[in-house]
Amino acid sequence: MSDLIEEPFFKGSTGRNTRGVLRLTILCLIAAAAVASRLFSVIRFESIIHEFDPWFNFRATKYLVQHGFYDFWDWFDDRTWHPLGRVTGGTLYPGLMVTSGVIYHALRALTIPVDIRNICVLLAPGFSGLTAYATYLFTNEMTTSPSAGLLAAAFMGIAPGYISRSVAGSYDNEAIAIFLLVFTFFLWIKALKVGSAFWGALCALFYGYMVSAWGGYVFITNLIPLHVFVLVCMGRFSPRVYVAYCTWFAIGTLASMQIPFVGFLPIRSSEHMSALGIFGLLQLVGFVDFIRAGVPSRQFKTLVTGFAVGVFAIALAALVLLTVTGVIAPWTGRFYSLWDTGYAKIHIPIIASVSEHQPTAWPAYFFDLNMLIWLFPAGVYLCFLKLNDEQVFIVVYSILASYFSGVMVRLMLTLTPIVCVSAAMALSYVLDTYLTIKSPAEPTETQVAEAANVSSSKKAGKQEALRSMREPLVGVYSTFSKTSVVSAMTAYLLIFVLHCTWVTSNAYSSPSVVLASRMPDGSQHIIDDYREAYQWLRQNTPEDAKIMSWWDYGYQIGGMADRPTLVDNNTWNNTHIATVGKAMSSREEVSYPIMRQHEVDYVLVVFGGLLGYSGDDINKFLWMVRIAEGIWPDEVKERDFFTDRGEYRVDDGATETMKNSLMYKMSYYNYNSLFPAGQAQDRVRGVKLPDVGPTLNCVEEAFTSENWIIRIYKVKDLDNVGRDHASAASFDRGNKKKKTTKKRGPKVLRVE
Repeated sequence: MSDLIEEPFFKGSTGRNTRGVLRLTILCLIAAAAVASRLFSVIRFESIIHEFDPWFNFRATKYLVQHGFYDFWDWFDDRTWHPLGRVTGGTLYPGLMVTSGVIYHALRALTIPVDIRNICVLLAPGFSGLTAYATYLFTNEMTTSPSAGLLAAAFMGIAPGYISRSVAGSYDNEAIAIFLLVFTFFLWIKALKVGSAFWGALCALFYGYMVSAWGGYVFITNLIPLHVFVLVCMGRFSPRVYVAYCTWFAIGTLASMQIPFVGFLPIRSSEHMSALGIFGLLQLVGFVDFIRAGVPSRQFKTLVTGFAVGVFAIALAALVLLTVTGVIAPWTGRFYSLWDTGYAKIHIPIIASVSEHQPTAWPAYFFDLNMLIWLFPAGVYLCFLKLNDEQVFIVVYSILASYFSGVMVRLMLTLTPIVCVSAAMALSYVLDTYLTIKSPAEPTETQVAEAANVSSSKKAGKQEALRSMREPLVGVYSTFSKTSVVSAMTAYLLIFVLHCTWVTSNAYSSPSVVLASRMPDGSQHIIDDYREAYQWLRQNTPEDAKIMSWWDYGYQIGGMADRPTLVDNNTWNNTHIATVGKAMSSREEVSYPIMRQHEVDYVLVVFGGLLGYSGDDINKFLWMVRIAEGIWPDEVKERDFFTDRGEYRVDDGATETMKNSLMYKMSYYNYNSLFPAGQAQDRVRGVKLPDVGPTLNCVEEAFTSENWIIRIYKVKDLDNVGRDHASAASFDRGNKKKKTTKKRGPKVLRVE
């Protein structure tokens, strides 16, 4: 394999052409495998959008295709965040939608009839093939072994760490962002090795594309400057580094500022200051190199020391002053949470409530990367053996991505590419060594003569030395050892493929809106409660009916039910989300005025107690309480939902605050009727429920799905609300004249 030097696909001798065609064929097969491995969700279920965020992306893409780019850019969506609305065109990364729209119109121009939904469903699998090819190019810049590039492409094509966000139907920003991430890094290494402004400009353009597609572009914004800073500290500053970085920074910054959602952040936010600082540092280093020739060495050293200290002090003071005065925005809460895993839970509970923002558990690395996780350090070690500028990038990338992947589950995506590259380099080194017929460490005549310490005429000493040098190689590179090592590596690769296929088909190919279970005979049973409920909303409620639910389901309600919502997964307004949390966690007489004030018509809750579905609202309820408590600490207290022993319970031992909350009542309303008297069970929490279920006064049951996963309640009009809610009537019609009538018992307000 070592003779397969890197050549263009079709150039040169017949042998090279054959190798080029073979390499191209292998890459096509890898791309086909990458696409095919992501189609399990379509085969097992149907062509459908998954999860939560993809439903908003799909809805936005349909708007773009129907109304055009400029209307999409100015789109104000009055059907979300009622009654606030959302300036959608200026608060999203449009790269994903524009990419799908361009593909749609291109296929239409070619008279190929295609539905935009199918493009959105299959976009991520299609780009996974391009990601495999980009990984091949990136790896080839790191090593001279072409087998490493092919292995890296194969690993990237089927690694679960990447498949988790790129299966068919996973129409999220990462669908195209990971390809742009890897390809941008390839272009950066190319520009650095050549010192070309052309490659630097090309890198900047793809960086701008990346900025338009995903907020994770900040990873590139900080990794490339960090790489350059390490090179400067190692004394490796050169015109190549200067030209590549300055071209990338100047054009890339201008390109990123064209995205309205980004705007002036590249020059006004702390997350981007490292790139600006390294740009300034390179100007200083270049200036110092320029004057080096004209100043004596002793004076030059003193001058440089004083100059460096002065510039650093001035730059630091300017940064502090601009940050204090508000010209440069401080680090955001999301950025702080990357350095302090407990920060979000204390200060921004809405961030901590998202499962993919939790720290990564150790088993997740073996689950998502399998054998690559122990080949990864070996590949990084090989970089130290020949530490060129590009190998330094691998080391820096590995350290940074390893840390961030441990802080947040979602950032396993940024670690997967470098793990695939490093693992491929290590494995190709082993295979290139043990697949050769000749031992790679065969001693030369000169080495033998030096070891024997005799002249070449003394054959006995020479033969003895040759025997002593070859004896260790016989054991290491014997036919048996080569067969054993190659067989073991082959077995590991086959197990890796089996693991990736199993994880992809079972763990990452189930759409959240369609659940599946197994019948006693082993057949698959589809649980379609989500779509059943959303379809009911679409067909049985007015088009302007306002739906209140927890923010997790906002995008799905907007995409499938096409109804206005109070909050959704954008989570841009913490106070509005806290308002919904307060309504869910309070008594009915407190919740009802909130719902009337926000013109709520229906309330949707997710309940899994009957089926054993653990992702329901009762399990998420404490996050609603915590977020509401952050805004109204005197009215909502998390401690009130725990017993004196600190237990979170829903049975007879639950606190009165818990039993009286709107969420608890809507979840367990009429639930006892499904069981014999006194036998009601919550199969998620594993507890027996009270014999008498809750009652509701301000809302009435409108719909419950087949398996009781989705429950929808209609908010009653004022005339239909019971006497216990006189305060609600007073709140809603407080400006009208009231007449108070005294009776025995509770005071009742009769509103005229």
